[in-house]
Amino acid sequence: MPAGAGLAATSDVERIEAPVTWKAYLLCAFASFGGILFGYDSGYINGVTGSAVFIEIIEGPGKTALTGPHNSLIVSILSAGTFFGAIIAGDVSDILGRKWTIITGCGIYLIGVILQTASQSLGLLVAGRLIAGVGVGFESAIVILYMSEICPRKVRGALVAGYQFCVTLGLLVASCVDYAVKNRTDSGSYRIPIGIQFAWGLILGGGLMFLPDSPRFFVKRGRVEQARQALCNLRGQPADSEYVEAELAEIIANEEYERSIMPAGGWVNGWANCFKGSLFKSNSNLRKTILGTSLQMMQQWTGVNFIFYYSTPFLASTGAITNTFLISLIFTLVNVCSTPIAFYTVEKLGRRPLLVWGALGMLICQFLVAIIGDTVGFNHTHLNAAGASIADNISAVNAQIAFIAIFIFFFASTWGPGAWIVIGEIFPLPIRSRGVALSTASNWLWNTIIAVITPYMVNPDQANLKSNVFFIWGGLCTIAFIYAYFLIPETKGLSLEQVDKMMEETTPRTSAGWKPHTTYASDMGMKENGKLDANIEDVERKGSIF
Repeated sequence: MPAGAGLAATSDVERIEAPVTWKAYLLCAFASFGGILFGYDSGYINGVTGSAVFIEIIEGPGKTALTGPHNSLIVSILSAGTFFGAIIAGDVSDILGRKWTIITGCGIYLIGVILQTASQSLGLLVAGRLIAGVGVGFESAIVILYMSEICPRKVRGALVAGYQFCVTLGLLVASCVDYAVKNRTDSGSYRIPIGIQFAWGLILGGGLMFLPDSPRFFVKRGRVEQARQALCNLRGQPADSEYVEAELAEIIANEEYERSIMPAGGWVNGWANCFKGSLFKSNSNLRKTILGTSLQMMQQWTGVNFIFYYSTPFLASTGAITNTFLISLIFTLVNVCSTPIAFYTVEKLGRRPLLVWGALGMLICQFLVAIIGDTVGFNHTHLNAAGASIADNISAVNAQIAFIAIFIFFFASTWGPGAWIVIGEIFPLPIRSRGVALSTASNWLWNTIIAVITPYMVNPDQANLKSNVFFIWGGLCTIAFIYAYFLIPETKGLSLEQVDKMMEETTPRTSAGWKPHTTYASDMGMKENGKLDANIEDVERKGSIF
């Protein structure tokens, strides 16, 4: 486009995006496949650590259980790698682009899978999980960023929720594989679950080769014509479409506005921008960074990963469950079947109600599990004739399991997808990649902390909290309930640019009533002939590495 020719902008807030097409659905739905890596990698380890062959390889002949430190290290090291991968990925995605960063992450992930599959000792296994974790960090941070930037606003929440659905599918497939190999007496009992990961990395990385990159990335880099072509592909519109023109004008106008109040500068200044502004101003970068990182922290505080990481040995210790693998599989099925509910409710009810009421449902279930266990359930046991510990009241333990399943239902239909949706929407373009990366890193940091400390909380030779551990999760869910009510804004039905304006003009508790009234294009100088008053060559010159 020649300099000064401008773009066909609009002041109509309802015409800044093309109607949703099946092509848009399918493109975004494929991107959500990245959740499979996250879910499977998180889920398969639960069965592997219960494998008799694996235990003997790690602990030595005759051993029947991993020690607390070894169990903690094996489970948590992936999350540690993912934390660093997520932090690094924010910068990489601003240089390579969103899709190529995800593809790079898939390559790193595959290297880690190869090392794990080949491992015959603790050292190589841990190294492989650490490297795979870095790859998962790239994927988990940037898939959310990529999907948020390419999805149509009217279905963005539902499509990003598809990522969490794929996480649950990954957990389900992992449980099925673990269940299928649990009776094997050779190395296949742990190598098969590990090796299957290879397929997920190939499918995601190979498929993304054929998808367009984010138009917002191209605008940030000053590559306007590539942004236009990406929008054409994503929206299923011709290059001269008024919808493509209007959406591109809106993205550029927002970028120009954000640059005017937030100069990019160098690498250090780029990171510093994430922490600028007042803590008491809802639209400040600092407030958004704290919101994103604390939201992901709260998601981990719910205790859901205690169920998926440690449910097999925990349920076995009750003495009331004969087939712990089957119960773990049922928990995973509840997780999978509940998540699609959010596809509808996140767009019908909104993000804020889901997180508020979801936290309330979770805290009730957690406290019921804890109270039943402490009074008549799992905490009260006796020794049978064989010297094994058996719960006094099997029915009470079954009730605890039922409430754990209901807790999973509340998590999967609310906080599971909701936290990922919100962090992809709240950051302005200049800091979006780093903001999402920091938020995802927070998820994995707390994932790591919980994975490290949980064995010490429940192991019989350590704290041995038994059901009392659910008092801790219930208390943390109570904090999440209060947090969601006072701090989570409503972002339903808004473009990413409109979210920024909404947070500037409202508080979280009044955000649901906000409606867009102007476009950024009109605010930045829409001429009478409908052209955005912007010099495209000037925009291109302003594209910077960071």
